[in-house]
Amino acid sequence: MGKVIGIGGIFMGSGDPAATKDWYVRVLGLEVNEYGGFAFLHRDSAEAFPEGARTIFAPFDAGSDYFAPSELPYMINLIVNDLGAIMARCRAEGVVEIQPSEVHDYGRFGWIMDPDGRKIELWQPPS
Repeated sequence: MGKVIGIGGIFMGSGDPAATKDWYVRVLGLEVNEYGGFAFLHRDSAEAFPEGARTIFAPFDAGSDYFAPSELPYMINLIVNDLGAIMARCRAEGVVEIQPSEVHDYGRFGWIMDPDGRKIELWQPPS
């Protein structure tokens, strides 16, 4: 029997794809791959966080404010290896944290908005 084993990608519309791509390069330090997008190798997150790295796929109530202040019905969660350094890079680029960072037993979190109004959750799993 077939089985879903992961998320193969996140694809999104943008009013200015080149500017949005540039923002992700400048602000979050992502590297554009040969296909014009960004690739995250599962090997890299598994090496950094062998007990914590995972992809969560979960529906929320339509009325949830979890994605606020974005008006979009979703957000993107990106795994990071140093939340403090990433947030410092964001501040240096003029990107503000949209809510206070949080620490939980399952990791540290920070939240920003991308230039298209998407909420980005930055997650540093526990070591």
